[in-house]
Amino acid sequence: MSLTVAIVGRPNVGKSTLFNRLAGRRLALVDDTPGVTRDRREGAGRIGDLTFTIIDTAGLEDSRPESLAGRMRAQTEAAIADADAVFFLIDARAGVVPDDRVFANLLRRAGKPTILVANKAEGRTGAAGAYEAFELGFGEPVAISAEHGEGLADLYEALRAIVPPAPTAAPDDTANEAGGPARSDAAVEPGKPVRIAVVGRPNAGKSTLINRLLGEERLVTGPEAGITRDAVAVPLAWHGRNFLIHDTAGLRRRSRVEGKLEKLSVADALEAIRFAEVVILLIDATIAFEEQDLRIADLVAREGRALVLGINKWDLQEAAPGAIAKLHEQADRLLPQVKGVPVVAVSGLTGAGLDHLMKAVTDIHALWNKRVPTNALNRWLGEVLSANPPPAVSGRRLKLNYITQPKTRPPSFVLFCTRADAVPDSYQRYLVNALREAFALPGVPIRLTLREKANPYAGRGKK
Repeated sequence: MSLTVAIVGRPNVGKSTLFNRLAGRRLALVDDTPGVTRDRREGAGRIGDLTFTIIDTAGLEDSRPESLAGRMRAQTEAAIADADAVFFLIDARAGVVPDDRVFANLLRRAGKPTILVANKAEGRTGAAGAYEAFELGFGEPVAISAEHGEGLADLYEALRAIVPPAPTAAPDDTANEAGGPARSDAAVEPGKPVRIAVVGRPNAGKSTLINRLLGEERLVTGPEAGITRDAVAVPLAWHGRNFLIHDTAGLRRRSRVEGKLEKLSVADALEAIRFAEVVILLIDATIAFEEQDLRIADLVAREGRALVLGINKWDLQEAAPGAIAKLHEQADRLLPQVKGVPVVAVSGLTGAGLDHLMKAVTDIHALWNKRVPTNALNRWLGEVLSANPPPAVSGRRLKLNYITQPKTRPPSFVLFCTRADAVPDSYQRYLVNALREAFALPGVPIRLTLREKANPYAGRGKK
């Protein structure tokens, strides 16, 4: 059977540390600051021969529903409702505190099988605090140290006793989210979800947009900037096609990034970009194409990811003829490295434009995987050389012999020539733009590598 286990508890008891330990890799951000986790995050967990889906949750706090802490608590309660079993964590060093009792009552009302876990139980202080947990009424606590990996054998026995074991299977790559495996340039597998990362400046509406796509309040949102910290991946089915969409923390200029926690959040967002196939750069329509937007777009292009520009909060703009065309012109002028990039006006709040956005994602993903036949490439090369021959450098003519495409994702071409280091950058840009136009590759990064053809006479005549 498929088993789902939620890790719950008050802030700073080590839920994310245990999540990472069970997942076998660092997926969730971990810091000494309470309340690091805000959205619930899923991953593939394993203890011994038991495999299951593990859910990391925000720390339970007794707060008003409309507050940020209250919205985080609603996400945790949703995780409990979805779970088959619960790991209820307490801090053994601190012992049982009033909040632990409050949330023990919440779990009893939920009626889910619950395993009481006394984390940070290493040492004498931790052992004493673990015994206090008996008063919570969940039986004998399992004493562990998630940080050091101690006590997992006891946790295995407790989980095995409470629910039937799940069948042994290799963890699913897509469940490992932003810390997933290295990418390959193999052909697209039928049915495999397209990986999307939604990025942008803080408060651009990334989480709101994803919630609207999902049709549920899956991610914590609100007027506060910087709510999202972890890069959280959630599955999305849209018109019969599967996607894995990553919500990310807002990216500010490097000089404005403050504190260890924000640096960790930015690093997680950058890793999500590298793991993605398509990146949706969400831009606030009220302050579009700021310098930071252009920096993020350039980063995506340098990473070789397919890019879609989503102009969010379009509902706040006055309808004007030619407004979308003007945005396209701005994008082509400011981002020549991805000329023709799709620009879609959307509203995460109202849902306007989402069909156009997802169509742009699927179209650019197809172009990102496009392969051009070698014979067509070399016919094109002959035409562009006739129209605009390469310049002579230091009185010597440059010879461009032939071109091939060794890989896709993004489309990458190798041009064999003489004196590769002497070909001017301006002429290389001319070739890239001509490739983009001739083979209908608008908006995707194109990589062109110049390689010198081997000299068949090299080494001859030497004794």
